[in-house]
Amino acid sequence: MATVQQILDAKGGTLHTLPPEAMVVDALKLMAEEDVGSVLVMSGGKLAGIFTERHYTRKVFLAGKTSPTTPLADVMATDFYGVEPGQSAEACMAVMVEKHVRHLPVLKDGELAGIVSIGDLMKSIIDEEQFNASQLVRYVRGMN
Repeated sequence: MATVQQILDAKGGTLHTLPPEAMVVDALKLMAEEDVGSVLVMSGGKLAGIFTERHYTRKVFLAGKTSPTTPLADVMATDFYGVEPGQSAEACMAVMVEKHVRHLPVLKDGELAGIVSIGDLMKSIIDEEQFNASQLVRYVRGMN
């Protein structure tokens, strides 16, 4: 099974970040422009939190707050769960299922190295299963 580092290498290294004082509307615009479901909130070069579409729905929209006047610091998750580059896609999926999250920051020696989403993990798992199936077909055909 692929490691988190292999998944990060395959998807590229662009991180979408904003400071905690940025407004929610800025995060929504960035997520829409980049077609991503989360923004990492950075303060002083360190990961301070994560803001996702789910946070918008629950902590802004349903709470009656407004996107242009609500800073990310007020609604971001600060109790996020991180993974390390050497962990497997399977281990990440287990964390996502257990913690009910769809995005995991990747931390290497305490520093932000990337982020993996449930979509990234599913793509990796599907690609690996397709490769295994094609290898099995080649093996079986070679036996005939």
